[in-house]
Amino acid sequence: MSSETSPCPSASASGRLSRNKKKTQDEASASEARISRLRPYQRQVALAILDSVFSKKGTTFSVEIARQGGKNELSAQLELLLLTLYMAEPKNLVKCSPTFKPQTVISMMRLKDRLNDAGFGGIWIAELGYIIRLGNARAVFLSADDKANVVGNTAHLLLEIDESQDVSKEKYDKEFKPMGATTNVTTVHYGTTWDDATLLEEVKQTNLELERKDGQRRHFRYDWQEVAKYNPDYLAYVESERRRLGENHPLFLTQYCLLPIHSGGGFFDPQQRAQISGRHPRKHQPDPGKVYVAGIDLAGEAEEEVALKSLNPRRDATVVTIGELDFSMCSDIASEPLIRIVEHFWWTGRKHTELYPQLVDILRNVWRCRRVVVDATGIGQPVSSFLKKSLGSRVTPYTFSAQSKSQLGFRLLATVNSGRLKMYRGDGSPEYQEFWLELERARSHYRPNQTMNFYVDPARGHDDFLMSLALLVEASNRYSPRSARGS
Repeated sequence: MSSETSPCPSASASGRLSRNKKKTQDEASASEARISRLRPYQRQVALAILDSVFSKKGTTFSVEIARQGGKNELSAQLELLLLTLYMAEPKNLVKCSPTFKPQTVISMMRLKDRLNDAGFGGIWIAELGYIIRLGNARAVFLSADDKANVVGNTAHLLLEIDESQDVSKEKYDKEFKPMGATTNVTTVHYGTTWDDATLLEEVKQTNLELERKDGQRRHFRYDWQEVAKYNPDYLAYVESERRRLGENHPLFLTQYCLLPIHSGGGFFDPQQRAQISGRHPRKHQPDPGKVYVAGIDLAGEAEEEVALKSLNPRRDATVVTIGELDFSMCSDIASEPLIRIVEHFWWTGRKHTELYPQLVDILRNVWRCRRVVVDATGIGQPVSSFLKKSLGSRVTPYTFSAQSKSQLGFRLLATVNSGRLKMYRGDGSPEYQEFWLELERARSHYRPNQTMNFYVDPARGHDDFLMSLALLVEASNRYSPRSARGS
């Protein structure tokens, strides 16, 4: 890869590499060669970090690089270089990740591979399951999980916080930041953006403010377009992700565009609601030869009893959403079917036991659904068990947790953004009106570790149709006909 003119911090760091009196000329030359093999944007970050390390500036950096853009390789090359240059000295660099498995383990494996590539195979030593030693220098790998015991370690050369957006601010301030207090250690926060309340975002905003005051660059940001300049395969991959997820999908915005999102906003924006609006008529019976799936959100019977005594204008309801799958548009680019919402069933104030025979008849005899995904959370568990016993493997119970609901929400957004979800045209029915009311009132809340919640504020209404819709998309995702996949 051709070299480019380096900015002032990079030139300073490069000069220190060659002038380092403690190292041999061969070592310095090898170090420069390793850094020069990085992509230009990686090299820019590496030289700024090295300038701080060698000059003992103790700078704290924030580095945002689009997902799969090479931040882990940058980190491993820095670790290799520092272990090589300081192998005669009993000094540590410390790296933490949100979890030990798999994140910390993957970082250790990458450093081991780079040590072997550099000719240190058989020389480096693994200690205690979380330390890699080269000579007297050590790379200490730790978990930043809230329960991890990391107190007592000292960072002399470098302190790295991987996926900083997923690390607790309290954990960092209390246990990791003090590791470099006595050594004025250089600190690097790596990651991708999420919302405006993460540790990475806090460090980033502090760095940007300091940059405005003294002009020293501390924050580095390289989105997917910058990475794609140097990797055509990456360009093709991200463009396919953009088609799959949609440009305004939270994961695409944060992981590739590096744009933070804000909690409490609408789950669907006007454009997305317009995409969902379809032109096909509502159906009350299936067409021959068509494939139908269903999503079922169940009313909480305990909640219904409470609602009877309250001023709530409507009790929690059981909603069944029927979707017709159209595989005619499938191709190598769009391999998933179009989902046409064709029917809704809506019961309020009906006990689950009363609904059993009607649900079975609708799903098996009327619509002959190939896949049914049903809310199996809490009181929904016996209903899902009954349906599975009656309808067999076509029924999938879905238990809501923070993680599983987050996945459901992201999948729903991706389906909407790709134009694959269409609602029947207006028929003036209560179901039609309630469906659109819930979609308009739906909100989103983004949490750490790239998870989210979607809901309707109970003070503003219910989300039965919204959850049934999400479960319908899950049912479509679980139906994989051989003929459609073969094409």
